[in-house]
Amino acid sequence: MAAWFWYAVLAAVLYGAHQIFTRLAAQRIGDGLGGFIVETSAALSILIYLAILWFGGRWNQKFSAGGFNYSVLTGICVGAGTIAFFLLFQKGGPLSAVPAILAGGAAIMAVAGILFFHETPSWQRLLGVVFAIAGLFLLRK
Repeated sequence: MAAWFWYAVLAAVLYGAHQIFTRLAAQRIGDGLGGFIVETSAALSILIYLAILWFGGRWNQKFSAGGFNYSVLTGICVGAGTIAFFLLFQKGGPLSAVPAILAGGAAIMAVAGILFFHETPSWQRLLGVVFAIAGLFLLRK
């Protein structure tokens, strides 16, 4: 089994729980304030992780200007995406729509992987992209 597999499983569980909790929060808090609280608590979680690395003598965090800039862009996407999910749920969007929405993001990532990172395009990846886009269109009602 690949070394990254269990991290993928953990990430899937955590991101699934993330959307469930966002759905529960959406009708109880404003989209901007809810998004801010989500991202602040996420930043605090990461800060705790960094403290554990530092105090545990396992600090291995490299830094570069490019890494910083791309991290800022990532944060902007995550923040805006969190607000978009709050708005989606506040407007009555179903939690069951989230997998297809995330599959649309996965399709974007697959295409970027092939075009920009020179990952091998297989028929399975391309079919996955087609299914992801079809799933988004099936959610319209």
